[in-house]
Amino acid sequence: MSRMVGTVSRGIRAPIIRSGDDLAKIVPESVLAAAADDGFSVRDRDIIAMTEAIVARAQGNYASVDDIVADVKAKLGGETVGVVFPILSRNRFSVCLRGIAKGAKKVVLQLSYPSDEVGNHLIDPDVMEEHGVDPYRDVLTLERFRALFGYPKHPFTGMDYIAFYTQLIEECGAQAEVIFANDPRAVLAYTKDVLACDIHTRKRTKRLLKAAGGERIFGMDEILNAPVNGSGYNEQYGLLGSNKSTDDTVKLFPRDCQGLVESIQQIILEKTGKHVEVMVYGDGAFKDPVGKIWELADPVVSPAYTAGLEGTPNELKLKYLADNDFAHLSGEALRDAIKAEIEKKDGNLLGQMVSEGTTPRRLTDLIGSLCDLTSGSGDKGTPIVYIQGYFDNYTTE
Repeated sequence: MSRMVGTVSRGIRAPIIRSGDDLAKIVPESVLAAAADDGFSVRDRDIIAMTEAIVARAQGNYASVDDIVADVKAKLGGETVGVVFPILSRNRFSVCLRGIAKGAKKVVLQLSYPSDEVGNHLIDPDVMEEHGVDPYRDVLTLERFRALFGYPKHPFTGMDYIAFYTQLIEECGAQAEVIFANDPRAVLAYTKDVLACDIHTRKRTKRLLKAAGGERIFGMDEILNAPVNGSGYNEQYGLLGSNKSTDDTVKLFPRDCQGLVESIQQIILEKTGKHVEVMVYGDGAFKDPVGKIWELADPVVSPAYTAGLEGTPNELKLKYLADNDFAHLSGEALRDAIKAEIEKKDGNLLGQMVSEGTTPRRLTDLIGSLCDLTSGSGDKGTPIVYIQGYFDNYTTE
């Protein structure tokens, strides 16, 4: 009989990671200690995942406000800088904005509405429509926005992000002007030097700005994409994926971590004889149904993973089989028929009705979301997640 337990996700406690720590040693030791303590065994195709935060911390991949200031001034000129489509987040953007503002004389802050890129709402879309505001065309000044919508606060944080960002810019010695528009080209009426701060739409934003006459156009991925005065950096993502470390420093997204996941995979093989998969994960890719926030503020869910995690699921929809092909069966006969169907399934079910309703997302995105929900972002103290049975199906004994 098939075993009764399918996928299991465990948060694994680990030491507090500091710069210079050897994760290739710490992660396997933590997993094996947890296995001994909790009574589970390492199996082939288990998954070890670790948060991007501990990887970046171990790398010492940090940068200061002054490092951001230097790069912003060098690339954008230090005069009037347009800051387009930042997300509304103290953790993700406040320190970055501090560096940008200190590197400019004036900041023209262009916010998207009714929400930012990841779903943090400035205003209620119904209220916006009641006022006859067209988000596809209308450019609102701060005065017009306040007259229409007042001083809305984020439902989860209680922050008025417009006031918070404006005050932060001014405290850094720069003049602040705020506009609201969903066409990035609106900022070009104020300045030709623009920093695109969106994450997943940044290539389009930069393309539109350059085509419309923008002069110095950069993205957050191009700030600190190389060391500044010995700072941390990320050559691929720059400031994207960074988090607040202190009021004056950010922890950057980890870099060069493919070797780490492969080393951990090899060490587990040597210690246990089992071939596991290993990945680094950041934000999961899921949407909160109440707050409407789309969680993915990192540029990717997983910056590094072993080869066995490439691809997408190739699964049959059991309820479709039960309700259609085998509707006349029940009990053991139904179970045996479905097992036989799974055993003979094609290597690629793309477009076939029997796979309709299964999740057509990359394995790393799905697993990263599971890991993010397992580890949380607070005080659980489990920056390593150990997953078993993810690749099992109904036929697995």
